[in-house]
Amino acid sequence: MKTYVTVTMLIWWFYCLFFLSFPFVRLFVLAEEPYKSAIGDPGMRRDGLRVAIEAWNQCNEVGEEAPNMGSPRMADCFDVINSSPIKLVHKVNEEDNRLGVSNALFKRSSIMNVDQYAPWKEIYLGKKCQVEDQPRPWQFWMIMLKSGNMDTQAAVCPENGKKTQPFSPQPRFPCFGQGCMNMPLIYHNYTTPQGEEGNNSLRGSFYGTWDLDADVTKAATENDSSYYSVTWEKEVGTGSWLFHHVLKTSSKYPWLMLYLRSDATSGLSSGYHYETRGMSKIVPKSPNFKVRFTLDIKHGGGPKSQFYLMDIGSCWKNNGQPCDGDVTTDVTRYSEMIINPNIDSWCNPNNLGSCPPYHTLPSGVRIHRTDKDNYPYGAYHIYCSPGNAESPEEPYNFCDSYSNPQPQEILQILPHPAWGQYGYPTKKGEGWLGDKRTWELDVGRLSQSLYFYQDPGTEPVERHWPSIDLGTEIYMSGNQVAEWTVSDFDIIVPRDDN
Repeated sequence: MKTYVTVTMLIWWFYCLFFLSFPFVRLFVLAEEPYKSAIGDPGMRRDGLRVAIEAWNQCNEVGEEAPNMGSPRMADCFDVINSSPIKLVHKVNEEDNRLGVSNALFKRSSIMNVDQYAPWKEIYLGKKCQVEDQPRPWQFWMIMLKSGNMDTQAAVCPENGKKTQPFSPQPRFPCFGQGCMNMPLIYHNYTTPQGEEGNNSLRGSFYGTWDLDADVTKAATENDSSYYSVTWEKEVGTGSWLFHHVLKTSSKYPWLMLYLRSDATSGLSSGYHYETRGMSKIVPKSPNFKVRFTLDIKHGGGPKSQFYLMDIGSCWKNNGQPCDGDVTTDVTRYSEMIINPNIDSWCNPNNLGSCPPYHTLPSGVRIHRTDKDNYPYGAYHIYCSPGNAESPEEPYNFCDSYSNPQPQEILQILPHPAWGQYGYPTKKGEGWLGDKRTWELDVGRLSQSLYFYQDPGTEPVERHWPSIDLGTEIYMSGNQVAEWTVSDFDIIVPRDDN
């Protein structure tokens, strides 16, 4: 008995000496043990990068491949051999990246059109880039390009998932004439070692333009030429990859988008009606996940740049069932925080149709939009009901009926004290030009509290988010430039998630 007491006391003394004398160790253990990363490359710190690029037209299809570009899917995936100098083993070659319907591998073009071939190619590239991991393998970060141009007279895009008829041009849909929905030119600098003796750092990029007759070497600075680029670089063996983005609009292409996405590694991601590939080996679900990243905005993209500090996307039917690729009943659900201080709230007591019916406090208390004394109208830019909703609460708005293959529900929020408890900016200008920040956003808890429509009497859906991204949508504004960098990106989930 005497010996047992002595050992117990020694253990207790050691605990007091080590853990109580070094509280940071105790806090680290308590704070970190219950959580893990949901993505394949936590914090963007893996030297062996996996990155891909995709391009879309207004309704998230291809329509027609750009000349000599192949299908608009490319990848830069490699492993690092730590020799002197270091060597990179690339998984995807130029022949793979230039595959298209005209030169399709295995003659797939005989049974596929350009819209079907693009997702097939994404899966093909994903197999080449795939990294085996637990609880499942993962493929790559996804860079997404999109143009808002739409030829209304061509009737290419469905309206809320249903085939539409040609209609007269409208100011809300830019189009310079036939061919305005073209895919961009995509060029690629494969990642290579940099610095003295090729041992210091790594760098690669994708870049291009939507102007098919442009000199891409001049498009970045030339007046009235569209342009984009994403350059990634990293110090070997230390730190995070830094993704440097540039997006430039023109009079012919005034509505352009550029995002960096962490998509699900299998299954349907938001906005699409087919399988995608990505970085999220665990699809985060509300309310238990956080997103961390460092964002530095150097140029904002003008007064109509809807710069998304965070954009989360999912898909479920109005009856609460999961999406299955049926574009008439699937509904894409988006929530986006816009941090451009030039963007104002369209939600106000005199425009209730642009407000979600309820705002939910962190305590769970719901405030109806007619409660003028307590509803935080300034926290919302706009809310749009799904175009196929059976019983949306009046008044209501439908919007973006053409920009996904299926109907959409969109909830855009703005910096406001209502979001402070979730780590989001509480006032205009936070995180904007000159205010580089590392964010830790309680996206899961916020996403659980946001209003999303379901048909009356249906069981509330468990909210999963297969697409999480950030970037900008420069809306109907020619000759604007946005520039920003992202690093340290991670999605944190409870350790028992799988």
